[in-house]
Amino acid sequence: MSTALTLISSMATRHLLTALAQAHLQAGGPATHIESIGGVDAAKRVLAGEAFDVVVLAADAIAQLDAAGRLLPGSVRPVADSSVAIAVRAGAARPDVATEAALRATVLQARAIGYSTGPSGTALLQLFERWGAMDTLKPRLVQARPGVPVGRLVADGEVEIGFQQLSELMDLDGIALLGGMPPEVDIVSRFSGAVVAGAAQPAAAQALLDFMASPINNTLKRQHGMRAVPLAH
Repeated sequence: MSTALTLISSMATRHLLTALAQAHLQAGGPATHIESIGGVDAAKRVLAGEAFDVVVLAADAIAQLDAAGRLLPGSVRPVADSSVAIAVRAGAARPDVATEAALRATVLQARAIGYSTGPSGTALLQLFERWGAMDTLKPRLVQARPGVPVGRLVADGEVEIGFQQLSELMDLDGIALLGGMPPEVDIVSRFSGAVVAGAAQPAAAQALLDFMASPINNTLKRQHGMRAVPLAH
């Protein structure tokens, strides 16, 4: 019997990766032990040389680990794309976020705005900068602590409106989803995986990643609030 693979990931992909790992097991692959923590902390642990077979993080974090020599060359695979969604507290009034202008007005009226530590949070702040609204909004911005979903801040009333990947918001109690960002300001985060340099089972780890990237899992990705990475032309 094969020894279980070890995988470390950010929180955004934990539910999807669990489902993909289970599907891989049912298809005859080895079991996979998944540890999901804040993405910044996960990257630090891989960079420090902690032993894992696979790492799945935002694509830019994977690129940084690759450049640092912490990944098996050529092993990077795109796993899924994830769009940002918007949430308010359950039972609260549902503001208009259908267009960029409506979203901007809603954000400017909010008493507190929650955002994540991940790439979607960075992109959101860049949007606020582009609007010329950062000076106004800065005192009202609340960044979720690593490993804490933005939806929890919304449900607890700590913020009035929250932005995070749909996969992190869709199953939380105490919030109401308003939908995704308006098309003209959609924020999409790509999550990629790679075999960690020095992995105990590099061949099995690569097989797992190839399975996770396969089109046969596109439906599973949609069920978990994500979607397949478009094929390059």
